[in-house]
Amino acid sequence: MAEIIPAILPKNYEDMKDKIALVRGHAPLVQIDICDGIFVPNTTWPFSTGGGDDFYFQRIINEQEGMPFWEDLDFELDLMVSDAVTNFDVYTKLSPKRIIFHIETVGNLEEFKDFLEGIDVYIRDSIEMGIAIGLSTPIEQIYPLVNSADFVQVMGIEKVGFQGEDFSDKALEYIKNLKEKFPDLEIAVDGGVNLENGASLVHAGATRLVVGSAIFNTTDIIDSIEEFKQLG
Repeated sequence: MAEIIPAILPKNYEDMKDKIALVRGHAPLVQIDICDGIFVPNTTWPFSTGGGDDFYFQRIINEQEGMPFWEDLDFELDLMVSDAVTNFDVYTKLSPKRIIFHIETVGNLEEFKDFLEGIDVYIRDSIEMGIAIGLSTPIEQIYPLVNSADFVQVMGIEKVGFQGEDFSDKALEYIKNLKEKFPDLEIAVDGGVNLENGASLVHAGATRLVVGSAIFNTTDIIDSIEEFKQLG
């Protein structure tokens, strides 16, 4: 069965807290999409509310409080930002279970591979490292990095950083390609995932479905999560 991960594009801290509350108890992990307005044109918390100076962001990284409902569920951070490597240590202070880097933002791939392999063992034991790939990037570019990461996230849409975008069938081909070349690889797909295409994504090899609007823009969020759970 594929893991179902509700995805949140938080306008601000309160919006993030409210959306997490909607799925708490029904999803063991949520994805928080962090957008800086540079890698993608959209901005989300904390960049939409002051970046590193955001009141709640400061409190969390200074260990004065945790992420909303941190006792009840885990988080993965989808870092759609230009500073994911530079400020990696800062993002780890949000205590995520997983961190996702976008291959288009990390610069020299050999240096990034060295970065991944040089992460402190304690951090690697507590945080999974994933690499996302957009559909404009040739799938072959991620091959040398696969064995240095814990999973790959295929973006299902062309315009990343937004919800409600149409799914691209090119993502299905990327998933099939990765599954064939790396049979044991954990493969997430994020963007455009819905109840109509979810089963075909799992059949192609996706082990994690990251779902935004197809959960949060429905009349019954809990029922939608349960329907997704039945796909795999």
